[in-house]
Amino acid sequence: MDQLSRRGLLGGATAVAAAVIVGGTQAAAAPRPEAAQLWREFTRNPYNHPQIPYVGRAGYARGSRSRPRPRVRADVLAYGAKNDGSEDAAPAINRALAAAGEAGGGTVIVPPGTYRIDGIIRIGHSGVVLRGAGSGRTKLVATKHLTELIGKYGSRYGGTKSGWSWAGGLIWLAPQARWDSLVAAIKAQAWPFEGWTGNRRDEWQTLTTVEPAARGDWSVTVADTSRLRRGRLVLLRLADDADHTLLEHMAGGGAGPEAYTWDDKTKLTSYVPYEWPVRIASVKGRRVTFERPLPLDIRPEWDPRLTTLAAPLTGSGVEGLTLEAVETPQSEHLLDLGYNGLAFQCAYDCWAEDVVVRHVDNGFGFIAASACTLRGTRVAGRGSHHPYYCREGSHDNLVEDFTIEQRTVPAPAGTQLHGVNVEGLSSYNVWSRGDMRMGTFDTHRGMPFANVRTDVTVDNTGTHGGDASAGPLYGARFTHWNVTVTNGRAGCVRIDEIAPYSATVAISEVTEFGQIDKPDFTGDLHARSEAYGKPGGVWPRNLYEAQRAI
Repeated sequence: MDQLSRRGLLGGATAVAAAVIVGGTQAAAAPRPEAAQLWREFTRNPYNHPQIPYVGRAGYARGSRSRPRPRVRADVLAYGAKNDGSEDAAPAINRALAAAGEAGGGTVIVPPGTYRIDGIIRIGHSGVVLRGAGSGRTKLVATKHLTELIGKYGSRYGGTKSGWSWAGGLIWLAPQARWDSLVAAIKAQAWPFEGWTGNRRDEWQTLTTVEPAARGDWSVTVADTSRLRRGRLVLLRLADDADHTLLEHMAGGGAGPEAYTWDDKTKLTSYVPYEWPVRIASVKGRRVTFERPLPLDIRPEWDPRLTTLAAPLTGSGVEGLTLEAVETPQSEHLLDLGYNGLAFQCAYDCWAEDVVVRHVDNGFGFIAASACTLRGTRVAGRGSHHPYYCREGSHDNLVEDFTIEQRTVPAPAGTQLHGVNVEGLSSYNVWSRGDMRMGTFDTHRGMPFANVRTDVTVDNTGTHGGDASAGPLYGARFTHWNVTVTNGRAGCVRIDEIAPYSATVAISEVTEFGQIDKPDFTGDLHARSEAYGKPGGVWPRNLYEAQRAI
């Protein structure tokens, strides 16, 4: 472990101290800020630190910056699409995508121009990439919303809310069978569970049981490896017990979580079991190694097992285009019609890059999606409910180099703006290098845990959401690291008095106004704060990138 720590620190120091060549002369770079105390602690215990999660392998292919370049299978113009906006191009684009998928995968090219789409663009096969000529050159103009295209979508928790306020996209990446089952359930008004196993929580089979292990372990011992193999995706399933000790563990444990009332948090308890999809790296004897370390302890009282999941979409992406909905006023809160951008559902190792969405209700969504990367994405136009959202047990995703633009029209009465949302026991997700010109760090109850926001500038104008029945705002190991708040508002950014076993490092000096929250747990939260009022004042500047070096 010490060797890893020295290598990580040395690699970061070398990068920061590198010389700059200007006009043929060598100018020394500015001295590196002092390493944060929390960082020094983390390098000694990176996979099981009490306040900071290990997210160094978040994103597509464990954070790889390279992308597969599958062979070009189709050009949408050859399938009948018109790039002058004169007619509906969605059928032609979907035919091209389906043909690429049925051929075993490939790239579908969308040449420069404007394409009218009157339907949903569907990527339902693994290994399929939809590639435009760049977000400034290829534009899809969506004329209809999801309520019109599929139908009314109610909430499985009752009430008059629209499910299109948090689900679905006009570009929708989901395995074909899973998408078919979801749409059939919505049309039948049998509001489905949207997660990893199907429309119900019981659509899984046990592969093997798992022996006890600790958070941060990369390997586990199992009872039977006959159905396991290297490269297979499995679900680690942890059920709670009658005393809710699993939920207590997600909150960091101790007196506060033990004293908390869990039984009446019906929406939160509906999110359990915790389901974590992961790829198997190796199988040796009864020992199984994963491509990421364990997110939680494994204890016998939680009936730990590896199970099946709905066949996920893998290796698919969207690149180099703008999706622009017809401009309509933003709907009242939770009544969105479904002018939504990109949705990743039951997707693993997928991505979007250089994609802009404009005039949308909801921008980029992870719905039971894990190990996906959004890079160089932007939400623009009249204002969105959820510019970015992460729900239904979405884990290990990476959103970097992202922008939420200032809205182009005033917000109508009764609307809400969130920002970068995470909820529903989602864990180990990262938002890195962000420019948020409006919105907030929307931790949306449902006790997400172990998520990181780092190297972000935010005009902190949004509100967080979440029903009281969804329980705590924060579980353990939330980290906000190097955050510049341009309007001085504390809410949702300064969390050292709100989130248990968490860290607030190098954020702007802020004050409380607007939405003000009280901690869910009593007593000592075991939270840490460092370099308060000094964004950029400690090393590393970007927590995710520094963890990549370990």
